[in-house]
Amino acid sequence: MFFIISKLIDFLLSPLMWIIILLISGLFLKNIKKAKKVYITAFIFSIFFTNSAIVDELIRLWEVPVITEYNNNVYQAGIVLGGGMVTLDKENDRLIFRENTDRILQALELYQTGKIKKIIFSGGSGSLVFKDMLEAVLLKRYFTGIGIPDSNIMMDSTSNNTYYNAVNCAKIIKMHCGKGKYLLITSALHMKRAEACFENQGVCVTAYPTNKMVNKRRTDIGYYLIPDTAAIIRWEKFIHEVLGYFIYTLMGYI
Repeated sequence: MFFIISKLIDFLLSPLMWIIILLISGLFLKNIKKAKKVYITAFIFSIFFTNSAIVDELIRLWEVPVITEYNNNVYQAGIVLGGGMVTLDKENDRLIFRENTDRILQALELYQTGKIKKIIFSGGSGSLVFKDMLEAVLLKRYFTGIGIPDSNIMMDSTSNNTYYNAVNCAKIIKMHCGKGKYLLITSALHMKRAEACFENQGVCVTAYPTNKMVNKRRTDIGYYLIPDTAAIIRWEKFIHEVLGYFIYTLMGYI
């Protein structure tokens, strides 16, 4: 139920949805002055939420920065959290890699260079429709297919949110890995919530942020003045993470 509610909340908290609702509501208002105010509000929202500089600055404050602490350590395992990385083209029996694949490639490099001894994939289906698309299973299939021993890969294919990522991985670590150092591999934007969940489960992890959304501040004038529809997507991800963090706090997950 929590998973379904979170998906509905994501839908309703999209800035694009707010703009659409304002535009549609304006059509049904008989009072011309009120309708005009609604349209002006929709216009202001459109300008604000398509400004890359504003959302990027907020994301810069929220993302966990990359550190180099892991360079001189060898970790018992790298914990890779699922989330929009891979699906399966059943007709052709071919894996399809999505936008968050940076964490997969980073985990592969960490393993190949000996920084992590094992890999733990944690992630079930992140979809309300395609419930059989279990990311951990698909990722294990890929990694074993390129030659990584099955014995060095563990997986949790039932988690559908960050809280259960932490709960299930804590069980795996207790049963199969024991004490040691662990790298937590997920996006820089998601890391704050993920790290807090794992620490709440008694798993001490070192953050290994991936697929950073923003880097150094830009200075070109177009970046600050020209609307960019891609900024709305970044707003959605930012709102999702901030709201998720505070909801998890209220629920005692972190």
